[in-house]
Amino acid sequence: MRILLTTALALGLAGGASAARADLADEKDINAGLLAVAAADKIRRECADISGKFWAARSYANQLEDMARKRGYSDAEIDAYVNSDAEQAKMRERRNAYFKSKGASNLDAASLCRLGQEEIKNRSRIGSFLKAK
Repeated sequence: MRILLTTALALGLAGGASAARADLADEKDINAGLLAVAAADKIRRECADISGKFWAARSYANQLEDMARKRGYSDAEIDAYVNSDAEQAKMRERRNAYFKSKGASNLDAASLCRLGQEEIKNRSRIGSFLKAK
């Protein structure tokens, strides 16, 4: 079920076990992008009327990865960051806070479906990774 997010986050990352630099967590634009992918993934998993645009998410993940590389992060650092259990837990918290700010709940599929439809309608970044069935 987590295929879209896992693939989008880890796509093309050839990683070792080295720890990510702490400042990768401070890259606001990269993390905002990861948040959009995480939110879209949760919506498409919970809402039967919405599917994910896998290739759009994959392409965007590649862009985020390239952005991180251009800023000096190695593949191993990127891999360690996106696969960190602690960072994934933080991302889920940010995702759930985003849902709450929009009147939805990660525990309520109907509210996620409504939010997903709004995101698609508004052509938001999250909506760009979703498609109404």
